[in-house]
Amino acid sequence: MTSQANHPLPICDYEGSDYQASFWERGGRAYEDQAEAIALRRLLPTSGRLLLELGAGAGRNTPRYTGFEQIVLLDYSRTQLQQAQARLGHSARYLYVAADIYRLPFVNGLFDAATMIRTLHHMKDARAALRQVRRVLLPGATFILEYANKRNLKAILRYALRRQEWNPFTLEPVEFAALNFDFHPQAIRNWLAETDFEIKAIRSVSHFRIGLLKRVVPASILARLDAFFQPSGALWQLTPSVFVGCRAGGMTEITPLPENPTDWFQCPACAHSPLKLQKDSLTCPACNQHYPFEDGIYDFRPR
Repeated sequence: MTSQANHPLPICDYEGSDYQASFWERGGRAYEDQAEAIALRRLLPTSGRLLLELGAGAGRNTPRYTGFEQIVLLDYSRTQLQQAQARLGHSARYLYVAADIYRLPFVNGLFDAATMIRTLHHMKDARAALRQVRRVLLPGATFILEYANKRNLKAILRYALRRQEWNPFTLEPVEFAALNFDFHPQAIRNWLAETDFEIKAIRSVSHFRIGLLKRVVPASILARLDAFFQPSGALWQLTPSVFVGCRAGGMTEITPLPENPTDWFQCPACAHSPLKLQKDSLTCPACNQHYPFEDGIYDFRPR
């Protein structure tokens, strides 16, 4: 992972990373993966038209969005999207976009759903990211956000025993490693309200993220136990991971979706749309920025 220094805000880039294999497949995270699948299943609508998966990575969660007609996988890393392509294929159901969440390359009010799982914790300016998500969602759209919880039980105990300096009860984020942030639940609630999201459900996830426990108890059993406790998130949030199901503000609205996916885009540099389609790129007629389309991936990253 690298930080893009030429960007106004630093970006956590997984270019060239084997994160899917090293962290999820060989990293002993089967329990966390199954627990997250349960939370998603409980919060997702049973059907939908167009879903935006923010921080899609190698497509770990994408097959879980079974009720949606089309899915846009967005990640800053081309290599992560290439891994997603290898997993999911080049079906017309999937659109692969390399882009910056702070400058989403989509027209306003395009999507009727979005997810951001294990991604906000890399956002130095979380509020700016949430504003962009709200911009591209229709009124009444579903937004499922997962965040790393600063006020988790382990952090509280470590702070009480003076084994960590930062206070888990203060509202500001804590950067525990470069471009890795934990957030206070109340801060998240405040930012969602500021960006015109109504919280409909909160689920606490990964209650049993303890190395010894995961080694001796099968992941499927831990996940079923986690499912039992997840609704407690409506009352308190003490787990390292929290899922929030939100509704975008305004009267529910469904507008005709442009038939040509290239009409879904706007220039991330100047916000102009539509873009001009050329053989292997999209060009902005307003600022003359060129955005390549190579190997099935639209690339809107800043240059």
